Amino acid sequence: MEEVLTGLPPVVASDCRVLILGSMPGAASLQAARYYAHPRNRFWPLMAALAGVPAEATYGERLAALQRAGIGLWDVIGECRRSGSLDSAIVRGSERANALVPLIVSLGQLRVIAFNGATAASLFRRHVEPHLPELRQPVQRIALPSTSPAHAAMGLEALREAWSVLAPWREGSAHGGTGLRAQA
Repeated sequence: MEEVLTGLPPVVASDCRVLILGSMPGAASLQAARYYAHPRNRFWPLMAALAGVPAEATYGERLAALQRAGIGLWDVIGECRRSGSLDSAIVRGSERANALVPLIVSLGQLRVIAFNGATAASLFRRHVEPHLPELRQPVQRIALPSTSPAHAAMGLEALREAWSVLAPWREGSAHGGTGLRAQA
């Protein structure tokens, strides 16, 4: 049975350079009130590999490490009707977007919005982009493969390779970076 779900608050510092947007947290994340809480979601192992976020750290420590690396987290959708955790189960027309426009406008150092999965990118194009004014600085938008266990056919190594496109924003780069790094 579909239920009305409310998402999680943003984890975004004022100096955020990379904003990672999911679609809507899954059931495990909502129940735990933590981003990417499902034990088979590859987000945290990926952030350990790309941003040096300690995988064994507490949730609060991982969030703090992301913020120190210039990375913010939120979701495109703040409320929707859905049965289960799959993006495909979100009832079209029930989506209410998070307040991303004022957030994005306020982030003067933001350089890239990375979408964790194609659904997040599609929802952003539909619900946020039409309301986004011209920004003071160029902000790239990059759709990346989902870290969800529903997309387990893509292994962690392949995910790491795909997500390494964010490497130009690492600290010390010409783009002013985020702490993301490519690893061979």
